[in-house]
Amino acid sequence: MSQQTPDREAVPEMANRLGIDGIEFIEYATSRPQALGQVLESMGFRPVARHRSREIILYRQGGMNLVVNAHPDDARVSATVGGHPMISAVAFRVQDALKAHTRCMALGAWDVPSHVQAMELHIPGIRGPGGSRFYFVDRWQEFSIYDIDFVPIPTVDLKPPALAGMSYFGLVQYIGAARSADWIAYYERMFDFSLIPDEQRFGILPKGTLMRSPCGRFLWQLIEPDPMMDDDEAPECLQRLGIGVPDVNAAVSLLKSRGVEFVESAQLHPEDRGALTRTVLGAVSFELVHQVV
Repeated sequence: MSQQTPDREAVPEMANRLGIDGIEFIEYATSRPQALGQVLESMGFRPVARHRSREIILYRQGGMNLVVNAHPDDARVSATVGGHPMISAVAFRVQDALKAHTRCMALGAWDVPSHVQAMELHIPGIRGPGGSRFYFVDRWQEFSIYDIDFVPIPTVDLKPPALAGMSYFGLVQYIGAARSADWIAYYERMFDFSLIPDEQRFGILPKGTLMRSPCGRFLWQLIEPDPMMDDDEAPECLQRLGIGVPDVNAAVSLLKSRGVEFVESAQLHPEDRGALTRTVLGAVSFELVHQVV
């Protein structure tokens, strides 16, 4: 997928109008939760809690929360092809969730209807690419959404440490052909993301357009179809999770010892800047990126 702010802030009031302050959780939808759970555990995530009323498990390591949604009544779960997991939601930490949601709706976002049950929190959200969702969470410090909606799994450590200093670095979104300008405008207008100059690159995959969140805590990469490949009709989606580590080679060695396989080829192989895990379960891969602490 660096963190130097480009000079694109000609309008000061556009700095961070939603009060975004990082990623609260990533959600995968799948009808094969056990298989995905094994993959996540090999990457260092640990199951720590279960949702009160839905087939959803919270995984965690360090400051990263990741939920696996296998609830059969969720349209995103039933829409997965062959049960292959897909990134179905990203929750942004914000100062005021209602205000953030209201502003996005005023800008033309599509609302996500709420189906909360008794004793559950309403988390406002809008529709994202490919049927995914963007949620807004303002309860993420001393009191969090998990204190209400989830029940801890007995005897487990609720705050397992992160392997190799891992933290969320960003996400990769696959977009349609010639759609970069549309999505850049969307993220600039809706969330106040800003473009990163082409000469600034992170990780080992040079493709696409990079954008930085207004809080500077994570990046977003937009990738159009390869013009040499016949995949122009592939659906737009959130494709891959980027994980930052202070030492890529050390992280790769540790993960290999846990059974994680990495892409090794003449064109792509682990190096100091980054590494890419092999795709498993048809759709799941992670990109390690060198991140200066």
